[in-house]
Amino acid sequence: MSLRINDIAPDFTADTTQGPISFHEWIGNGWAVLFSHPKNFTPVCTTELGAMAGLAGEFSKRGAKVIGISVDPVESHAKWKNDIKTATGFDVEYPLIGDKDLKVAKLYDMLPAGAGESSEGRTPADNATVRSVFIIGPDKKIKLILTYPMTTGRNFNEILRAIDSIQLTAKHQVATPANWNQGEDVIITAAVSNEDAITRFGSFDTVLPYLRKTKQPTA
Repeated sequence: MSLRINDIAPDFTADTTQGPISFHEWIGNGWAVLFSHPKNFTPVCTTELGAMAGLAGEFSKRGAKVIGISVDPVESHAKWKNDIKTATGFDVEYPLIGDKDLKVAKLYDMLPAGAGESSEGRTPADNATVRSVFIIGPDKKIKLILTYPMTTGRNFNEILRAIDSIQLTAKHQVATPANWNQGEDVIITAAVSNEDAITRFGSFDTVLPYLRKTKQPTA
């Protein structure tokens, strides 16, 4: 099954480092970030889990829960957390899903159906495509999908920036331009007339007939 933006994020039950969960129930009425790893005790992923732990408070400010998944048993995750603390200085306090039967990796189209039914004996290269980030909204729909190669560490500040944009544009009829950051000018969508734009935003700058910029809405 191929997943796309605005698809309902597949629900599942799984064991985690914080006990069993039902994914949609765990998300609740907020936002969620699911990010995956091909194997425990791999160098890039070790730095990534630590980086995410260091930014946990920033995700919480945005009402976004964080959950990791690795194609390994939960028991292995507990040992890996010690290495993450040694390497990065951060304790991983968010849950890590154990996916030893590859169920979630297949459900989220990160591994093919024919990949087998066990993590045992699989190398990081076998699981190279399990390097995705899914941002999921309160409606349980997928809002963003990113997939990285194993040799490129993920930029979690970019994921925070994307959440800021997605949450802002879900509330207002605006879009965010390239390299936008919180507090910067935004783009008025084509669905908003010039007259309505004045009512909503007070003023705007017409850069091109189809590109109108205004201050970021704060209400």
